[in-house]
Amino acid sequence: MGTKHWNIRLEDMTEAGVHFGHQARQWNPKMAPYILTERKGIHITDLTQTARSSSEARDLVAGAAAKGKQLLIVGTRYQAADVIRSAAIRAQCHYVNERRLGGTSTNWLTTEARPQRLEDLEDKAEQRLRGSMGGVATASERQLAQLRRSLGGIRYMKGLPDTAIVVNQRKELTAVRERAASGIPTIPLVDTDCDPDLADTPIPANDDPRASIRWIPNKSTLAVREGRE
Repeated sequence: MGTKHWNIRLEDMTEAGVHFGHQARQWNPKMAPYILTERKGIHITDLTQTARSSSEARDLVAGAAAKGKQLLIVGTRYQAADVIRSAAIRAQCHYVNERRLGGTSTNWLTTEARPQRLEDLEDKAEQRLRGSMGGVATASERQLAQLRRSLGGIRYMKGLPDTAIVVNQRKELTAVRERAASGIPTIPLVDTDCDPDLADTPIPANDDPRASIRWIPNKSTLAVREGRE
């Protein structure tokens, strides 16, 4: 597998604004190998590097999917929430697109118990609707809504994920560090103000606009679907 196999077009990335970085004064010097130039005070990412990294990432996730591995997609910024959910569902991946629960990777025993709590609360809510339980459990209903937001995409995840795709490394820095500590290969989208050394397979790209955010997970989950087939 390689760039030609995945048909990565630099024109498509340019149209999506993948190449725009942050203001030059906000950069992380470790991103220097991925920066092509500076234009009007803005760093421009080298899209040939993005294409190469994206191809490597797709090889990784396609191979993992072919072996039946668990893949997790993380992106909790409001611009990315619906993109993450729809891409993950299409590829049958687990996902976190709302407020992330700390310790999801490093303290799996605690995380593992939360889906059971979610099921218990859903059972009680259903019983109340059927009239078999009286009263209104406002606190329980609030907890149910919170757990649905936090666990909706990982409630059926069995154990730690084998690979994680992370949209916006700076926003999800805790998740990246947790997965590194747990030895989970991580594929984050890294903008020019990020630290690529924290990633196994960093993809240099613009992490702000929806078009760019959509481009990375959509292409990655396409590789997941191909791997499963």
